[in-house]
Amino acid sequence: MSLISLHPLKRMLPPLGRFSGVSVRHLGSRSYPNLRVTRLQDYNSSALWKMNGTRLTVTFVTPEGQKKTVRCNEGDSLLEIAHANNIDLEGACEASLACSTCHVILDENIYDQLEEPSDEENDMLDLAFGLTETSRLGCQVRMCKDMDGMTVYLPSATRNMAVDGFKPKPH
Repeated sequence: MSLISLHPLKRMLPPLGRFSGVSVRHLGSRSYPNLRVTRLQDYNSSALWKMNGTRLTVTFVTPEGQKKTVRCNEGDSLLEIAHANNIDLEGACEASLACSTCHVILDENIYDQLEEPSDEENDMLDLAFGLTETSRLGCQVRMCKDMDGMTVYLPSATRNMAVDGFKPKPH
């Protein structure tokens, strides 16, 4: 295991994703003696955002109309936020763009602020139950300051291709 130091440049790491097998010796001049990792993948991008991010709020609305407003960090995906707050948003493929079970519906003003969905996301959205003009996959939408206070609507159903009805729990 290597002792690492953290530096303001660590803010650059979240967009880079995970790198397996890359040794980390230091990331700057400030030491954190209790923080030990062996690979960058052990120190995930979400954790980095949580160290530097701004606290935001998002309201989830269930198909029954129940609202739950939660706090989150800048950079968290809607799927991560839902799982962290026991909101029933499935995410069967664990954010690998292989399903549409984290389908959410956004207000038009928020939808218009986002980058266009990738081709892969659009392919999965085509399989989503109750698709709308402002549908996105929750795993692909990351919170930013401009989205603070937004409302996310959960569809009345999801289309999971698992035939046994198994619904995975977030871990």
